[in-house]
Amino acid sequence: MGQPRRPVIGITCYVESIDRPPWVSQPSAVLPRMYLEHVARAGGIPVILPPGDEHLTDAEADAQAREVLDRVDGLIIAGGADVQASRYAALPHPTSQAPRPDRDAWELALARVSAETGIPILGVCRGMQIMAVANGGTLDQHLPDTVGTDVHLQTAGVFTRHTVRVADGSHLAGVLGAETVEVPTYHHQGVATHPGYAATAWTADGVVEAFEDPQARFRLAVQWHPEAAEDSSLFRSLWSLRRRRGPHRETPCPEAVRSDTLYNVTHTTLAAARNMPAALVIT
Repeated sequence: MGQPRRPVIGITCYVESIDRPPWVSQPSAVLPRMYLEHVARAGGIPVILPPGDEHLTDAEADAQAREVLDRVDGLIIAGGADVQASRYAALPHPTSQAPRPDRDAWELALARVSAETGIPILGVCRGMQIMAVANGGTLDQHLPDTVGTDVHLQTAGVFTRHTVRVADGSHLAGVLGAETVEVPTYHHQGVATHPGYAATAWTADGVVEAFEDPQARFRLAVQWHPEAAEDSSLFRSLWSLRRRRGPHRETPCPEAVRSDTLYNVTHTTLAAARNMPAALVIT
């Protein structure tokens, strides 16, 4: 009898110009390696899903998203830059980051289609905000204006930590196994409204730190950065909870496996790995 089939987990990413001497300003698919390591450690195979043509209609983008999601067992919408304010009918705040319209269009399509197909999905920071906006929600564009502190992002380029309270009986509580957890955080924006989702975690200042669709097999998002933590349970839950609740597609849930070095990828180059299958680039 062969080994159980390892679940393939798609992870969204940037396409940014990267200098890799002697190459300068080379458009590359970019994702912090921490995401890949967590998925691999939890027993999955990470696959990077870079954005494509930002000028597609919603119907065309949804069709592409449907093709991609039919080939993976779970989806992570990763953290990153601010969602463009026009996506939720707002004007940009002075602190808003430069928009990434290609990434916005692609991830919004993935969020819409994943809701239709029922594929397990985990949103991380920006990913939580994308999921809210895809459902008609809105964002708080600069939390210090609302809560009066910079507790959620204290130092540029450095994760800080704070405590969140988790709703008893939620999917998230079942994954984390605790009512309060200390988490890595790095965000200046937050979710203001989230139609279709139930809030399941908060900081002491009242900021929503997680939500989920209680009717879905696994449709959950957190405002913090689990990829910067040691615990891989949120990543593993993409397929372990799916197996218990009824799968999007039949896939045995394997034991965690060891991963080694992964490398950056471009549009034309597959990531290399020593002890695990490569993190593929799907375009």
